[in-house]
Amino acid sequence: MHNISIEELQKITGFYGRHPKVEELLQTIAMVAPTELSVLIIGESGTGKEVVANAIHRLSGRKNRSLVSVNCGAIPEGILESELFGHEKGSFTGAIGRKKGYFEMADKGTIFLDEIGEMPLNTQVKLLRVLETSEFMRVGGTEIQKVDVRVIAATNRNLEQAVQENQFRRDLYYRLKAITLYIPPLRERREDIPGLIELFARQFADKNRINFKGFSPEAVELMVRFDWPGNVRELRNFVETAIILNHGGVIRPDYVRSTLQMNNGFSAGTGDQLPMPVNKTPEQVERELIYRTLIALKLDISELKQMFSAFMQSQMNRNLPAAPPQPLGFMSEQDASSFKADDNAVKPTTLAGMERELIKETLNRFGGSRRKTARALQISERTLYRKIKEYGL
Repeated sequence: MHNISIEELQKITGFYGRHPKVEELLQTIAMVAPTELSVLIIGESGTGKEVVANAIHRLSGRKNRSLVSVNCGAIPEGILESELFGHEKGSFTGAIGRKKGYFEMADKGTIFLDEIGEMPLNTQVKLLRVLETSEFMRVGGTEIQKVDVRVIAATNRNLEQAVQENQFRRDLYYRLKAITLYIPPLRERREDIPGLIELFARQFADKNRINFKGFSPEAVELMVRFDWPGNVRELRNFVETAIILNHGGVIRPDYVRSTLQMNNGFSAGTGDQLPMPVNKTPEQVERELIYRTLIALKLDISELKQMFSAFMQSQMNRNLPAAPPQPLGFMSEQDASSFKADDNAVKPTTLAGMERELIKETLNRFGGSRRKTARALQISERTLYRKIKEYGL
């Protein structure tokens, strides 16, 4: 495993790039995956932490067992312990029977704890015990349960700072950090961007049978100079959306320049100068990603339908099955086609108003399901709860 080539590792893991930091990351994955050690993955939102976790599992001796992924930030604090460790009948209101938790489901396999920095302190105590003794008790239980689980954790937070602020247990932090994998943000490996653009465009066009003409060299240059605060996830979404909105034609620098500048709230620059965004909090990045797609679509759902109609007609003219893919980073084809809008309605003109309407419509579309809404918008459920309260929805 240690002598496997970088190219092979990229194909196996699905994590691409030739930057030295990426190659070092891939080599470290190959070394630690066959062991039983716990792993902490650190990286900004959208860098590919879950991709790395999947790669570690696939290269481990547990590859034929379950990989259970848990987003600790998406589960309400009050039920996270029950979700992780299970509960006994009658342990709390609504506990009508015994329930296995994620750790029992992952027995003999791997559990991936994403956004571990959001885990409450009292739950961290139980996690530390599992790491040290492989034992825990269900909520409301009296019997000790034993499991054989490898733990992979991930965070976009500075856990060392969280420890200093008494928001994360020091003993758990030191227990996890023994093997730490750092995923560099896209702005630290700009030379990988052209290859990623080509890869994402080819995968998307092939999957959806689109005769894509490509990005112009000038457009690629602008994209390389952009900071991509949403990292690889944002780049992929941008590439896929650009292909749809330009009907498979060549992506020109004017499209890239206007879309990226407008969607980041930048004032228009002169010439080819592309302003770079300053450091932002995760919440600002999440909101920014929503704004980008909104403005890219010109905030007009009727126009979106026209684009889809034109795209499907062009597919029919070429005698190809019309399969417009997920054109928005947060909305599936089925969602987009069923999105109802009143063309005569007054549309919001402020960014907060746009966001409120988007969240409201998405909630309605999913029958009020917050989990599905958060997943569709690509934000955490905790962030969605906060925004629902903020906008009085």
